[in-house]
Amino acid sequence: MQQQNGVYDLLKMLEIALEEGFPIIPRKYTVVKTKEIEALIDRIYASLPVEVQEARAFLRRREELQIEAQQKAEKIIADAQAEADRKLSEADFIKALEREGVRIRTQVQQECEEIKRKAMEEAEGIRAQATEDALKTKEGAELYAEQVLTNLEKNLTQQQQIVKNGQVYMEQLRADSYGQYDIPTSYSTERPQQTSDFVIK
Repeated sequence: MQQQNGVYDLLKMLEIALEEGFPIIPRKYTVVKTKEIEALIDRIYASLPVEVQEARAFLRRREELQIEAQQKAEKIIADAQAEADRKLSEADFIKALEREGVRIRTQVQQECEEIKRKAMEEAEGIRAQATEDALKTKEGAELYAEQVLTNLEKNLTQQQQIVKNGQVYMEQLRADSYGQYDIPTSYSTERPQQTSDFVIK
């Protein structure tokens, strides 16, 4: 009871100190002695009953625990968010790698198709050129053979003409030689038919 009276006395002293302050704006702002007020407040806290102090300490501890729990919860949430962001970043990185892999694979396939297409075009060009060269060679060979046969035909014709001229000349010589001698009447005046060893076609 005496402790409670001490508290009341201190509260009364605090009230008097506030009333003795210099009012700047009535009932709103008052200039007081800060050190005196703080000393009275400390004495009031010290004069409170043990139960009140324990309750106050408990409340303070509870507030500290709440703050600590809130800080831990915030840390857990922040760590979870950081882990989620990290995993998301890893997932994005993996997806980026997969996209890059798909892009590289597609590019390689396109390059292979382009190389294959060019190779086929070159092979087709070589085949066409070889076919054209073969046709030209064949045409040249046929033309050469035709020219050779034509020349042979001309040569054979000339040779046949020479043989024919030789036969005519020989017959003329025989006729001239028969005219130089008297031929008996018992012999036929008909010239025996000459056979030629050459056949003129």
